[in-house]
Amino acid sequence: MAMFTLGIEEEFQTIDPVTRNLRSHMSKLVEDGKITLKERVKAEMHQAVVEVGTNICHNIQEAREEVTYLRKMILDLAEKQNLQVAAAGTHPFADWVEQLITPDPRYDEIIDEMRDVARGNLIFGLHVHVGIENRNEGIEIMNAVRYFLPHIYALSTNSPFWCGRNTGFKSYRSKVFDKFPRTGIPDYFSSAAEYDEYVNLLIKTKCIDNGKKIWWDIRVHPFFNTIEFRMCDVPMRTDETICLAAIMQALVAKIHKLHRMNLSFRPYHRMLINENKWRAARYGINGKLIDFGKQEEVEYRILAGELLEFIDDVVDELGSRKEIEYIHQIMDMGTGADRQLAVFEQTGDMKAVVDYIVSETKIGIS
Repeated sequence: MAMFTLGIEEEFQTIDPVTRNLRSHMSKLVEDGKITLKERVKAEMHQAVVEVGTNICHNIQEAREEVTYLRKMILDLAEKQNLQVAAAGTHPFADWVEQLITPDPRYDEIIDEMRDVARGNLIFGLHVHVGIENRNEGIEIMNAVRYFLPHIYALSTNSPFWCGRNTGFKSYRSKVFDKFPRTGIPDYFSSAAEYDEYVNLLIKTKCIDNGKKIWWDIRVHPFFNTIEFRMCDVPMRTDETICLAAIMQALVAKIHKLHRMNLSFRPYHRMLINENKWRAARYGINGKLIDFGKQEEVEYRILAGELLEFIDDVVDELGSRKEIEYIHQIMDMGTGADRQLAVFEQTGDMKAVVDYIVSETKIGIS
């Protein structure tokens, strides 16, 4: 199964250890990081965001090594700058209005086009690339995998707070990102040619200058032979990130296997999948999603079990059973959002929530 390579990108918050607020200081982190990490660390639009990305990994164990190493390097670099690092989809109380934008022609262009929608996009995500053979196959897999996006997304929910408010959502990050164009669950495409036609029309009519400005929850990458999952909040712990990446990889492998056996997976309308995405954002793993086959609501935990059953026959070939089984621990301890909310309930203090996120971000990093 050499084709299902992995690439993982995580976006982190740079935190002032005294105020616990975001500190717009990542430029120094990125500068220092470039010496050792080269292209694996980069600046984002907001100066309080730092992104790291793995090399191409051939299996989930390699991915764990890379993710752990990159977190350790960022934590060490931050410490030298008297900063802390936090992994959560939003900062509990930072106000986007106060955040500095990274000087860069690309970001200037986005701000010029989208104004406050772009300035207010102070969010932190996890992106996972899974290698595929070709784009035609990628489109087929994307069509089928869309159904499972809310199931995976629910496990990643880690952004219950926004600008000092408990939003009532387990993932408010997606609500912030929904303001951007070309986001959310993609439509069904019958072929790579139809997809390319769509992208080319947007380029021709100056909606976008390249396919990277399509920010769907899943996309066939415009430049690499990968399917990119983009819907998740960045999780607090590396174990959570690795578990999610392993599930995504297994789903791609399973759909690919079905196609090889000439079996298809029934595609569902974007509008229906969106209903489940809304529920995942609102309730995380503690609500019900709709089983469209049965046409009824089902407890999330039952559907998670069905997802594990669905991918079970490819997991050992990928060597990722141990990593995927961490899902049971997420179910037991709650997602990042559940844990953040529990800390806030106990303390009533947003700074205590930040401290908790900072401590969780270090777990598993020796």
